[in-house]
Amino acid sequence: MQTAVDKCVEVLRSGGIILYPTDTVWGLGCDATNEEAVARLYALKRSEDKHAMLCLCRDADMVVRYVDKAPGIAFEVMELSDKPLTAILPGATGVAKGLIPPTGTLGVRIPHHDFCQALLRRYGRPIVSTSANISGEPAAKRLKDVVEDIIKGVDYVVHPRFEGKPTFKPSSIIAFGEGGEVEVIRQ
Repeated sequence: MQTAVDKCVEVLRSGGIILYPTDTVWGLGCDATNEEAVARLYALKRSEDKHAMLCLCRDADMVVRYVDKAPGIAFEVMELSDKPLTAILPGATGVAKGLIPPTGTLGVRIPHHDFCQALLRRYGRPIVSTSANISGEPAAKRLKDVVEDIIKGVDYVVHPRFEGKPTFKPSSIIAFGEGGEVEVIRQ
């Protein structure tokens, strides 16, 4: 696993895009702080929605470095969730502008996935995570489901042996307001 993690880190540091397994479906990722890499990722997905990508963070300590107005309840819910959960949190800071919608929020997920955690520990910054598909098409559950245009457009493809035991469906999404307001967007 270390060789694959090292290669991903090299690609991410150079502004590249990786195709990698997550705890949900196969994902496309780049350095969440690199504006050019984020723009390239939107172009690869042919995405018109310029604020629909989330970031994977290693843990709550990493999350609070990139969102500064998240209510405590958000961290409690993330910790107690028994399935992958994306939290939309207020006060996005320090990430590429292309990831921040006009509301100033940032979608974050702390993955329970060995490969993703190893990568996040080694890289030390959040990584964009978006489904490995052309916008509007079904999410790729396995590497064999990823279309050729996507595979040709990335700089590194992680070996499927690191897939682990994904859920094969997108994460739940809950938006949290600064005052602790909660809105379930996707279960």
